[in-house]
Amino acid sequence: MSNRRRPAWDNNYRTRYLHSPMWFARRDRWFIEERRRIGQIRCTLCLGVGTARTLELHHLDYRGVTQTPRGWAAHERHQDLTALHPRCHEYVHQLIDRDRALSGLVSRRTASAQAIGRLRAKVGRFIETTELE
Repeated sequence: MSNRRRPAWDNNYRTRYLHSPMWFARRDRWFIEERRRIGQIRCTLCLGVGTARTLELHHLDYRGVTQTPRGWAAHERHQDLTALHPRCHEYVHQLIDRDRALSGLVSRRTASAQAIGRLRAKVGRFIETTELE
């Protein structure tokens, strides 16, 4: 199993599911539930406040995503999704794609958690450095 992204042109999940009404409905439900649960929604990586318009959802697990003869089914558990700013989301994917251990030797949930942790440490060092200047 690989956690690497396949090219969009060869990826039915990216070209169809993420553009489907089922995904947008599931996405909207996630943001409503999360707002009720914790109030302000923050990017998991940079911890910046965001909204459904400014944040994307990253899948920590794909088990709830299924394709049926009638279309897509979106049954991701709430904890299988996490909010990220678009740039932060891209950084997470780039690190997973480039790191052999993250892309192939661990689960997607673990790969995502480790990538976010590594990137968060770098963001923290960057913020500390810029505050000293």
